[in-house]
Amino acid sequence: MPNRYICEIITSSQLTETAFAIAVKCDEIAAEVRLGQFVHIKCGEERLLRRPISICRAEGDTMEFIFEVKGDGTRWLSKRKQGDMLDILGPLGSGFALPESGNIIAVGGGAGVPPLLFVAQSAGNRVTALLGFRDDGKVMLTREFESACDAVRVITDNKGYVTDLLEEALNNGGRGAVIACGPRVMLKAVAEICKRHKIPCQVSLEERMGCGVGACLVCACATRIDGKDHMSRVCKDGPVFNAEEVVW
Repeated sequence: MPNRYICEIITSSQLTETAFAIAVKCDEIAAEVRLGQFVHIKCGEERLLRRPISICRAEGDTMEFIFEVKGDGTRWLSKRKQGDMLDILGPLGSGFALPESGNIIAVGGGAGVPPLLFVAQSAGNRVTALLGFRDDGKVMLTREFESACDAVRVITDNKGYVTDLLEEALNNGGRGAVIACGPRVMLKAVAEICKRHKIPCQVSLEERMGCGVGACLVCACATRIDGKDHMSRVCKDGPVFNAEEVVW
């Protein structure tokens, strides 16, 4: 079973109309977390199921996560303030495997953008970040990405899609591993583009979860590994998979 911690909120802030950032003091999680992992947070005593949220940053004894309000649980979480305590399981799941050398293209969409900041800050100035949002009011973390990345491009749906930026970058000779996090339809398109350009790609899948530890199979997804079909658990076998392993 994963470790459970009662963590104190250090800071709580609102980034956009629907996105919130919370940092908690938890040196155990901060010391163990790998890029792309997530935590499972209890959102009020009346809710049985926890909410899975990707880790955005970890440093020293502090761990930060960013989330969008999508229901009662995350709405409850958005109202927590400095000094409040959170019941957290983690860190959970698999993480990204950063290449030891070469450029990295980080492709993020919406709520999938925050965990890629952890990647950018950990990989040094060899990351190009391509960030897509629904509209200007959803845009977040651009300054943080600009301080960590070699280049950053942002696009909103009224101007195009983040996959357009990826196609353009690869057509213009951009090479390197691709790391992506966002809606499934975006990830499928990213995987297809990378396959066509013969670029290695890792994707972090978003799925509804029950237990978060691989027991309930609510988050099962179809994969093909070493030529064999599997039903993989996003919470335990993922959330990070090699793109070519996912049956889209």
